[in-house]
Amino acid sequence: MRFASVALDISTRALEGTFDYAIPEAIEGQVTVGVTVLVPFSHRSAVGYVMATSDEPPKDVAPSRLLAVVQVLAPAAFGPHSAAVARWIAHEYACPLADAVRLFLAPGQKVRVTRESSDAPWELVAEKAAPADARWVSLAPGAQGFEPIRNASRQREVLEALSAGAMRLAELSATIPGASTAVNALAKRGVVTVETRRQIRGGEKTTLSSAHAPRPERLTQGQLAAVAAIDEARSRAAGDVVLVDGVTGSGKTEVYLEAIERTLVSGKGALVLVPEISLTAQTVGRFRSRFGDDVAVLHSRLSTGERFDQWDLVRQGAVHVVVGARSALFAPLANVGLIIIDEEHESSYKQDSSPRYHAREVAARMAQEWGCALVLGSATPSLESLRRCEVGSWRGARWTRVEMSERPGGAVLPKVSIVDMASQFRGGSRSVFSEPLRRALGGVAERREKAVLLLNRRGFANFLMCRECGCVPECPHCSTALTYHERTHALVCHTCGRSWPVRAYPDPSTRCPNCGSRYLGAYGVGTQRVEDELSMLLPKDVEVIRMDADTTRAKGAHQRLLEQFDAAECAVLVGTQMIAKGLDFPEVTLVGVINADTMLKLPDFRAAERTYDLLEQVAGRAGRGGRPGEVIVQTYWATHPAMQAVLAHRRDVFLAPELAERKEASYPPFSRLANVLVWGKNARAVGDASANMAAALREKVAGLPGWEVLGPADCVKARVKDRTRRHVMVKAPLDADLGGVVSECAAGIGRGMGINMALDIDAYDLM
Repeated sequence: MRFASVALDISTRALEGTFDYAIPEAIEGQVTVGVTVLVPFSHRSAVGYVMATSDEPPKDVAPSRLLAVVQVLAPAAFGPHSAAVARWIAHEYACPLADAVRLFLAPGQKVRVTRESSDAPWELVAEKAAPADARWVSLAPGAQGFEPIRNASRQREVLEALSAGAMRLAELSATIPGASTAVNALAKRGVVTVETRRQIRGGEKTTLSSAHAPRPERLTQGQLAAVAAIDEARSRAAGDVVLVDGVTGSGKTEVYLEAIERTLVSGKGALVLVPEISLTAQTVGRFRSRFGDDVAVLHSRLSTGERFDQWDLVRQGAVHVVVGARSALFAPLANVGLIIIDEEHESSYKQDSSPRYHAREVAARMAQEWGCALVLGSATPSLESLRRCEVGSWRGARWTRVEMSERPGGAVLPKVSIVDMASQFRGGSRSVFSEPLRRALGGVAERREKAVLLLNRRGFANFLMCRECGCVPECPHCSTALTYHERTHALVCHTCGRSWPVRAYPDPSTRCPNCGSRYLGAYGVGTQRVEDELSMLLPKDVEVIRMDADTTRAKGAHQRLLEQFDAAECAVLVGTQMIAKGLDFPEVTLVGVINADTMLKLPDFRAAERTYDLLEQVAGRAGRGGRPGEVIVQTYWATHPAMQAVLAHRRDVFLAPELAERKEASYPPFSRLANVLVWGKNARAVGDASANMAAALREKVAGLPGWEVLGPADCVKARVKDRTRRHVMVKAPLDADLGGVVSECAAGIGRGMGINMALDIDAYDLM
């Protein structure tokens, strides 16, 4: 008899670890690591995932006392290495094991047991994405010499269409009305054959000119050094990490392509992560131009069926390169030789729901588990990665930094200008655009070039304010000021998504909700307003394209807008931070930052780092072709080190004071940070639960060096969707078992009904 260790799909901290079951002989060949099974548990049926199998029974338990696996519900989605990584994620990020295992399951798989009422029997509900089949029609040998009767015009049209090759029946029916009936008649006569083929969804093409990667005549010295370091890391097969620290436009993508090519030659595969879905079409296009159909794509904007098809291609071993956003890290790629994380500094690599993992940390663990190399690429590496490279190692793996300080082909970094908007205001300017930026935009229009304008705030105005009583309309469900959208004449809460119809001054219908005054005016600037101002400022033949969360809601909108910008003769792309990194348009000669202070003044210790990263990244969109680039940054804090570092293209100007502050306050990269968030409708119960958690943590770490517990305190967003929010922060030494300590304390306190708690280890969002 064989035995299986099963992780139950029940998300609760009360059921940590796995449970042992016997494997019946009838299904012994089906039960392997990674399969989904139905097992008995606590007098009911439960779904679980096999994490390990063994010929030896568990210790201290007689085999006769073990319950048996009932049935296999889904084939293996992962192997032993992934099972080990899932266990590590559950412990490291203080989440139930089932939450970690679900990361590795097939897209769309939702397998659970349910019942209609408390006295009804448990029933299995299994939903999973399935392969899609398409019916294909082709000419059969019997078509030779066949002549349809005179009035069979549909058959004649079908045969003529098929003479060029096989076609899907759906395509035939779309172009020839009644084709299905004609095909059936021809099939009965043996003139055509109809067969079912697997349809692969999710392989869309793009017209982006940047989605091609022609092989350069030679690599730069920096690129050669990076490729050599990656080769050494792969040969060591010990999970070594190479940080490719290259300025924007230095050719990091070519380094990735060269490294992947060598990995494929060695018989292994590669995983490639990008931070933004907007970059996927460009990146996938470049990789497919080099590796053809040996590339699968995985990201959240694909439909469930499309994601399943791409995922299944990987599981079958039909493709060996996987490109996608954060979740692509968990693709079932066999024999991984290389993991690449592009723009590794991006906060989008941190998951904001359970399990709250960071892709960089999970990839480092995977690299050690699989014995492959991990490559991190960025023009603005995270302070954590820079620190680990300075030390030379982290958690048993070697960390190496390779610098790429030049752009290929003689291209140079753009010239940066900082415009003090306070002085512009004192000079009488009230425009969204400073005088230098207005002149530069006019020059772009005259020369028929392209420009990119960044404003990390969507909507028309940040808020409405009554000029008589000072009232600022807030969301009644969240502690957030409402953003005004002029196109829809609505106030929108960007936290919960609710909206209210309203018109701003000077519309005669507007009224202040507090005093009834009609002087409810719009303040601040959003992407909608910038778009409108540009349309009035520039000639009509200059296309203005806006790219933010409002214009990219629809599937494929990112790619469509970028293709429109790429195809335009002269255009300005206005957008939020989704346009700030990775995009490669050689015709862009001007980058403007409307308000560089948007993130700088947030109550977050990473605010300065995020501002520097964003500005340096968006500056790199200019001058990537043969023409020189110009960057104009508008700010009210021109003397800040982040601004001065971007101005001089010198990271050390920002890095030195920032690291000194972090070290003094014991923040990452000199410590680890956890954020315990408690929320619920009952404010008093939330306060009690957060206080109990803080007390438990202080008792647990009392006397331990390097530990500090802060709070509880109200979150910056103290109320969201009618829920009160409080949090407790924990600082710990770099080598501390932070996840284990926080999880143990959370399991040991009672929270009460309606009180929720989230444990965010290595937290990025403290709002």
